[in-house]
Parts: sequence; structure tokens; C-alpha cells
Amino acid sequence: SLREEIGDWRDVLSELPGRIHDWMPRLAKEGVVGADAIFACLGPALEIFSRYSRVEKASGDIVPLREYLEHVWAAVSREALGMIFEGADATGFEEDARITAMWLWTLKTAESPALNGKNGFKGKEEEADEEEEDAEGSGKKKLKGFSLEYDAARKIAQGLGAHLEEMHTLVEIKKGNARLLPVSERAAYLLMSDKEKPVRRPKEKEKQATLFPLEMEGSETPEEDFGDVAEIGKTTLDKVHQSMLLFAAGQSDALKRFLVDEGIGKNAQFWTLAQALAALYPTGTEEKRWVEGVLARKKGMGL
Repeated sequence: SLREEIGDWRDVLSELPGRIHDWMPRLAKEGVVGADAIFACLGPALEIFSRYSRVEKASGDIVPLREYLEHVWAAVSREALGMIFEGADATGFEEDARITAMWLWTLKTAESPALNGKNGFKGKEEEADEEEEDAEGSGKKKLKGFSLEYDAARKIAQGLGAHLEEMHTLVEIKKGNARLLPVSERAAYLLMSDKEKPVRRPKEKEKQATLFPLEMEGSETPEEDFGDVAEIGKTTLDKVHQSMLLFAAGQSDALKRFLVDEGIGKNAQFWTLAQALAALYPTGTEEKRWVEGVLARKKGMGL
């Protein structure tokens, strides 16, 4: 039976990270990752909270279970990021990188039958099929990307101290679902400046220009100038995605200029994130192929 004991909110919160830290590596060893690991951690986390008849803050306010669960999500997110960026300080990455990594990690079990849309999680392929059914007869294509139900995505973001609604260049929210945009859909944002309009290449080079416009107006010598990316990305994730798009377009010289001349490839954090994304992107996706292509060129560029 429950002890008639009042728990101190500060004590409960201080014990929580250690409990999650003990469990997550054990689960990973057993092959339990992603959403399955999140739910497997709920039991051990609830043991702390439920040993008391109630938990109170210093003010005397009673802490509802819902509030505690938000802290559980945050603790799981921090621990998962520590495992994803092993040997690196995950807090050193901007929130877009942390959300992308955590989002893809959460979906890892969605590649197996163990996860079938229950518990607020939904795999990428399932979401794509729904979009196709909704758009039947309208001529629309399936949406690419990595989808979660909105509430699950919100909890992930909240656990990392971010707000999905403010990340419109990375996440699309629609009909109760949240979609992590595929890199190809971020091309316009990543490769062009608002002030510059794309100019199509001559016909013999048109094949490279079909994926996204790379030559910018006002550049008389595009082969010599760094005109392929209008502005260097503000975050490490943006820079990794820019390099992936240059690789995808077959722009080897531009990729070298980006990584070597601009010094992007001299930042260890860039490669740490690229390596993590290569492990997180689902097998068979263009993102996985592209980021592995960038990684494969690292040594040849003397980086």
C-alpha cells in the first residue's frame, strides 16, 4: 500500500536522470530503441513518483502526474542524445540538430512491425500511404519525410526546450501530424538567398540544375566564385544539409569549396553530426545515401 509520505519535488527530479541513465544503455543492449525505449523507461520513472502519496513543490503546490511525465520525456531525450552523439557534448548542437536526431531516433522502431502507429507514434511509410489515399484523384503525390503524430513530436520538442511551431523551415504541422521535412524540400531555403533569384544554367549543364538552381544572378564567373550556396547555413544541421544537396547535385567542386575553402569541414561538430545522421536516417532513403556520400569524401579532401 502507498505510504502516507509526501515527496519533495526537488528530490524526485534529482533522482530521475540517474534512473533513466541506468535503464537506457540496458535497453539499447537488448535492441530496444526509439519509441519502444521511451515507453520502457516510463515504468522505472514512475516508480520514483509513485512511492509517495503525493509530491509537492516548495510552495506546497501538488505536482500532477502529467507535469512529471513532461520531465520524464526531457530526461529520456537528454539521455538518448548522449547515446546518439557518443563522446560529444549534445548540448553543443543547436536545437534543430537535436530535434532532428531525436525525431529520427524515435522513429527507428517504426521500421519494424513492433511499432504500428499505437502510443502516438507513426512510421514514415504509414503516413505516406495516408497522404496518398487522401489525395486520390487529385493528382497529388505522396508526401516524403519522417512523420510523427503531433502530440509525440511536441513532447520530443518540449523535452529539448524547443517549440515545433517556430521551426517552419524544418517541420510541417498538418492534420494532427508533424512531418520532419526531407532534405530535398529544404533546398530552396538552404541554397538561395531571398535577395537572389536563380538563373538556369546553359542547356548542356541543365541536368545538374534540375534538382535545384545553383547559379545565382550577378555572378559572372560562377565556376570560380562560391555562388553555389548563397549563404552559409546558420546552424550545423543547415551546413550538413547544404553539403548533402551539393553532393546530390553532383557538384563536387562546389562541395570541396564549401568544405575546404569555406572551412566548414574543419569543424569537428560538422562531422560528428553527419556521422550521427548517417546512422539515424532509415536504410534506403536518399538522405542516408547523400550524407554517406559526403562522409566518404572527407579523407580525399584532407579533412
